[in-house]
Amino acid sequence: MKQSFLEICIKSFAWFSGLFLLSAVFLIMCYLIIKGWGAFGFSLVFGDVPPLDALFLHRKVFSGLFPAIVGTYMLVILAVGMATPVGIAAGIYLAEYGKERIKSFFSLFYDILAGIPSIVIGLFGFSIAIFLHRYIKEIYPCLFISAMALAILVLPYLIRTTQFAMENIPEDVRLTAPALGADKLQNILYVLFPRSLSGITSGVILAIGRCAEDTAVIMLTGVVASAGIPKSLMSSYEALPFYIYYISSQYRTSQELQTGYGAAIILLLICAGLFLTAFFIKNIMIDRILYRS
Repeated sequence: MKQSFLEICIKSFAWFSGLFLLSAVFLIMCYLIIKGWGAFGFSLVFGDVPPLDALFLHRKVFSGLFPAIVGTYMLVILAVGMATPVGIAAGIYLAEYGKERIKSFFSLFYDILAGIPSIVIGLFGFSIAIFLHRYIKEIYPCLFISAMALAILVLPYLIRTTQFAMENIPEDVRLTAPALGADKLQNILYVLFPRSLSGITSGVILAIGRCAEDTAVIMLTGVVASAGIPKSLMSSYEALPFYIYYISSQYRTSQELQTGYGAAIILLLICAGLFLTAFFIKNIMIDRILYRS
């Protein structure tokens, strides 16, 4: 069938947009590697401390990025772990149980929440820390407050991706289990949820990336330049996004700026590792759920 000129233009523009995006990502990656490869090595992560001593916490690392790497991992895992169950549950409720008025109200509310600047979420977390400090003197801006604020920041993405993933399941698939005698909860657990895991995983990956890169929220809720490895959830911590921001704005030599590029590479590697972990967990969950069903 012969295509019209408009269809050809739309397809050409779509291909051009996709290639432009891939080219931009490739150029950014190459730029970071070229700028930061010279600083990349064990000394960038562990400083002058032997790697095994740092990994087993026998010695503290003062001149390397190891505390910031550990803090970033703890921050992302804690924030995503707090937001994911709530986001998935709320998305399933809106998709399967909510009435039209409730859907409209909460959809508008979540869209507004998604559009709030991150600095406002950071101020909200800072206000919570000050409020709690009035009653519990041991509470200050800390890792837990930062993770809670980041969880609020990414919650709308998890809710909306879960809702859309559940609602976009074909009607014939949606009606198969009820036709065989399954109730609504069984249909959600054994049919709809496994079918929508790919879309839900996309929301989790988006949340991981947002938690790993955000600086405004953590800058107001507990991150500092030299806190070391956090001793508890209520202590200050270091994080790679804040280190990159700090070193890029106050570097004194080209070597210090190069370490900032090296930290950016490490942050990308951490995000890639967390993304792969999310895909791996998704595949395991799909296999187990389908096997049980």
